[in-house]
Order: sequence, then structure tokens, then C-alpha cells
Amino acid sequence: MKGFFKKILIIDVTNRTYSVEEIDEEVLRNCLGGKGLATYLLLERNPKGVDPFSPENIMVFGLGPVTDSPIYGSCRHGIYTKSPLTGFYGESYSGGSVAIYMSQAGYDAFILKGSSDTPVWLEISDAGVRFHDGSDLWGMDTYQTEKEVKERAGAEKSGSMVIGPAGENLVRYAVIENDRWRSAGRTGMGAVLGSKRVKALVFHGNRKREFADLEGARTYARECVKNLKDHPATKAYRNLGTPMMVKILNKAKGFPTKYWEKGTYDRWEEISADALLSKCKVTPRACRTCFMACGKYTEILEGRHKGLKIEGPEYETIYAFGGLCMIDRIDEIAYLNDLCDRLGIDTITAGNMVAFAIEAARRGKIKEKVDYGDVDSIANFISRIARKEGNGALFAEGIKRASEELGLEDIAVHVKGLEPAGYDPRSLKGMALAYAVSDRGACHLRTTFYKAELSGMFDPENYDELLKTFIDFEDRCTLFDCLILCRFYRDFYLWDELSKIIELTTGLRYSKDELSLVASRVVDNTRRFNLREGLTAKDDRLPKRLVKETLEEGQAIGEREVEELVKGYYRLRGWSEDGVPKD
Repeated sequence: MKGFFKKILIIDVTNRTYSVEEIDEEVLRNCLGGKGLATYLLLERNPKGVDPFSPENIMVFGLGPVTDSPIYGSCRHGIYTKSPLTGFYGESYSGGSVAIYMSQAGYDAFILKGSSDTPVWLEISDAGVRFHDGSDLWGMDTYQTEKEVKERAGAEKSGSMVIGPAGENLVRYAVIENDRWRSAGRTGMGAVLGSKRVKALVFHGNRKREFADLEGARTYARECVKNLKDHPATKAYRNLGTPMMVKILNKAKGFPTKYWEKGTYDRWEEISADALLSKCKVTPRACRTCFMACGKYTEILEGRHKGLKIEGPEYETIYAFGGLCMIDRIDEIAYLNDLCDRLGIDTITAGNMVAFAIEAARRGKIKEKVDYGDVDSIANFISRIARKEGNGALFAEGIKRASEELGLEDIAVHVKGLEPAGYDPRSLKGMALAYAVSDRGACHLRTTFYKAELSGMFDPENYDELLKTFIDFEDRCTLFDCLILCRFYRDFYLWDELSKIIELTTGLRYSKDELSLVASRVVDNTRRFNLREGLTAKDDRLPKRLVKETLEEGQAIGEREVEELVKGYYRLRGWSEDGVPKD
């Protein structure tokens, strides 16, 4: 079997030692790497009920068998652990270039365990692991840290991951940054790394994966570029990027605004893709092994942030600050994006937490000068969250803990402790199911089901059709996370293409039914992890507010509707009525 090193590297931060273990081929056949392998390792090695900030909570940094291959969309890595934000399964993915350097170190996964008594940064290569003192890096922002550790490592070709002050201070939604502007953003990966007192990881090496048919993979990649470079989806991502969703979601009346009160923002045109392109200097920017170039390298041309350069802002950041916090200037959203990146904090959760704080202040629950549209007060509050100053300390704990402390559970919007992305489920019923059953909380990416719904791939009133389409999307997206591939290739890599990619890289041949079985096994194992950590069927629900309140534009979804969808999902997954997979 090709495409794998069949090795994992285990790093003990407490004792500053490392070891190498072989992976059984049967395990790899059953999970295909990435999320599948990481979930297997978490079930096998993470103690039941472990505190996410405990040294015993392991982190798995995963790659797939397509990493460092010619296959387009393959330059991504995943990070997996028990989430400090939700207490359940934590996973986050990032693109850029670092996955290639991780692969060249010569492993399919890296396990980080223990905790250092002083700050460290790790240099990981095909020659082993070096533990470096990181005391003088502690307190630096992510940009400074990445520049510094790459210089200190001295490797001409290397990739790094770093945390900022938010991760150091155990903000439960801190991120791990790479390639300056790329983020493993959700579920608090940066906080777990901070709890281990690891400021950064630098990867380099000279190992190469052996692929089953390297020339065939190259030919396949060339054909992809030839056939797909002018595809409408490619053009849309290259020309407009994810900010194009601002217009689409406002037209669908599903753009969350004023902390989930409205589904449209009357100033949306000022924060749209057209606004970004007309008011800033924007250049398409791609990850390694990608022809889409969905990233937008943006330079602010005028105003108080003139000269600011950033990759972004992406749609989710625009929704979080532009919609939920009602900021009507794209340059100000870019400024807040840059602030979050430097501090190392998730923009989706940060925007939700700030908007929730605004509502808490208006209700007299906290004394805080923060309000809708007030950029400076919002920036100040984000900085205080990252440093756990004043009210920032409570809001650093995440929406579930903050709302319970303030007695505002009825207005708090989250599932399993994770806030939804920018797709209001009262307008998009499929997203109601996606948020309810996602293993990491109210996630839009585990199925990207907004794509299916907005493009009319099923009748939202026909639950059988909705559910079958949903399972198909979730299974295919799960395979993407095992291999690990970029979500934006979902229109191109359908079942037959995935089978072909797997055969070219690993030599393994799978039918669609066999691939569905692999995906289902990973979904079931992830569910088993969550059940072990205390999850019940009651957690697979939307928050009270979303099932009881109608949007100002009139859209609504009832609790019984969500329950019916969830029960149907359990049935198609072959789970019990309580959401428990069969043995």
C-alpha cells in the first residue's frame, strides 16, 4: 500500500522526548488517514473524561495520503483533540503550504502529549525533534512569532504553526496560525497548544511519499487544470472569493445580522465582494497545489487603515463582524480580521462573542462600552478577551459558559458550545440539520450543505430527499477530511473522482459503496468519542432562540421540525433512537 509512511511521531513535551511507532496497514485501509486516523488515535489513547487543558489530553496533527502529491487541493493539514470550547470532539483544518513540510518530515501523524513547565517551540524534521526555549517568544503576536521561529530553525524550506497571546492565555477559541494568515480556526486548537506551553512548531525534511502511480497522478492533475480552470466555480472563487456569499445569503434572507435577530443587513453592499474589489487592491492568492486562488491578498488603499495588508477577509469573518456586529465598512472588517490573526483568535467565535456582549450590555448584565457598529470599542473588547482582562476573562470562556454565568442562555446561539457560521437555519432547513448533528458543534464545513441547499439540489420540504442528499454530502466531506482535501473541490471530486484519486495515490481500489462504508466508520467513531465524553441526543438540537424566534423577515423553523430531521438522520446512519451507533 502506497501513499503512507505508515509511521506516527509521538512527542512528549513534559519529558522532552520523542518516539516513532508503526501504523498497521489494516488501520489505514479502514480510515484512509487524516480525520479517520486521528479519530482512531483519540479513541485509543485519550483518557475518557480528560480535561482539555490537562497534559494527558493529546493533540493529533494529521495528514492524508494525497499530501505532497500532484493532486490539486491537497495542501491541507488537520488538528484534532478534545475541544476546550465544547468538551467534545475538536478538529480544525488549514491550508497554505505547511502540510508539504509536515509530510517531508516523514510521518502520517504527529501526536503531542504532556506539558512543558516553561515555554518551548519545537523543530520537527526527518532527523527527529529539537526542543527550543521559547520564553522570549511568549507574548509575541503570531506574525512576529512565525517570522522568528523560521529564522531560528534555519531551514531554507520549512513550514510553521504558531499561537498568539490568546492561545497563551487559554482563550477557549484560540487558533493555530500558519503561513501568516491561515488559521486552524475553530474549537480552540490554539488554547490546547498554549496549555502545553508550546508556542510554535516548525517542520522540515527531505522525505517523499511513494505514490502508487505518480505519473498517473501528474497526468490527472494536468487534466484537472485543463478541464476546470475556466469552470464557473473556479472563476467565481478566483475573481470574488468567499465574500461573494454576502450577496447570495442576503438574497436568501439567511445572512445573520444584529446577533441573530435579522436575516438581511441593509448595508450589505458595503461589505460585499464588490466592495472589497472596488475599495481595496486585491490579488488572488492560492495555497500550494491549487488552481482556484480563492484567497484574496488585500491592501487597504485609503482611510485610517491605509497600507494594511492581509489575506482576507473571508465570508465568515465578514458575517461575524459585518452582520452580527453591524459594521458597514469592509476596511474596518479587514482591520478586525488582522487584529484577530495577530492575537490568534477565531473570527467566527470572536464576532459572535462580541455581538453577544453587546446584547448583554444593553440588558444591563455587564458594564461594558461596546455597541453595534462601534469598531474601536469592538477592537478593544477583542484585545481584552485575548488577554483575559475585565469582562474579557468571562467572554474568553466561550458562549456556553458566559451565557450561563450571565443568565442569558435563552438568547445565546450555539450548538454543543460552538456558534454557527453565516447561514441562518431558519432560512436554510438543511443547515438546521447540519448544525444540529455536526460532531464539533454548529459547523458549516462538515457537510457544506449550504451549497446543496442554495443551488436547489433538493426540495427542502421533502425530508426524505433532504436526508439522503445530506448523508451523501457528509460522507463525501468526511472522505475529504481523511485524504485531506480542500472543501472547495467538492464540485469537482465526486465519488468516481475520489476513487480514482485514492487509487492513483495509494493503489487501493474502492467502489462508491466501499468508500461510503469507510466514511460511515469514521462518522461512527467520532460519534463514539463524543458519547464517551458525555454527549447525548439532547445535544443534537438547535438553541431555543432559533426554534422559538422568527426572523424579522419572517423565516422560522420549529423544534419539532429539527427533531424530525435529526431522528431521520439517526435512522439513515443506522444509529439507535438515542443516536448511538451499532457495535
